[in-house]
Amino acid sequence: MAESRKYRSIRAIVDFLFHLLARIEVVGAENVPQEGTLIIAINHVSRLDSALIGITTSRHIYAFAAAKYKSCPLFRWILEAAGAIWVRRTDFDREALLKAIELLRQGETLGIAPEGTRSRTGALQQGKAGVAFLAARTGATILPVGITGTQHMLRDFKRLRRMRVRVVYGEPFRLPKEGRLTSEELQAATTLIMRRIAALLPLEYQGFYAGDEDHFTE
Repeated sequence: MAESRKYRSIRAIVDFLFHLLARIEVVGAENVPQEGTLIIAINHVSRLDSALIGITTSRHIYAFAAAKYKSCPLFRWILEAAGAIWVRRTDFDREALLKAIELLRQGETLGIAPEGTRSRTGALQQGKAGVAFLAARTGATILPVGITGTQHMLRDFKRLRRMRVRVVYGEPFRLPKEGRLTSEELQAATTLIMRRIAALLPLEYQGFYAGDEDHFTE
């Protein structure tokens, strides 16, 4: 799907603001596949994380957005222009899930945090099975990403100091088994994805997966 003019404009504005407010270090950008179905799986420490991924890759990234933001006209316009998938956080949202599957089967890119919600401490929380489910059903390649620094935005802004942000793109991979997975297989796949993300983060960010020496084992 071709990028809209609105999406390009929003990305340009976000890119300008990020570089105005932060020093951004990007590692492993060459690992981002330039074509094919892709799920970018990130750790989640700030509302800025999805936007940061959007400006550090050349791919058009679709992401989930909480339905509560529909009530704010500005946020709604920005998110819809970016192709956000609206999702209800309070219950199982089958419509949002089907929309994500449809986009992936069209060869698009989905950005998603397996943790489901932002980490209040910055450390990884236990991953949920959503990313594994989508990857297994669509055969999507998974690109793990580790982000640090974005949680300090407000603190650094108050101190008139630019954030120091680091984005590390790991090596893309496929799940060892795809299709319809059992609950045990989904859990194993989720653990694999989270280990790949943890391997890209400093120890203090690894949280639930800290001390897990099996980061790269499938």
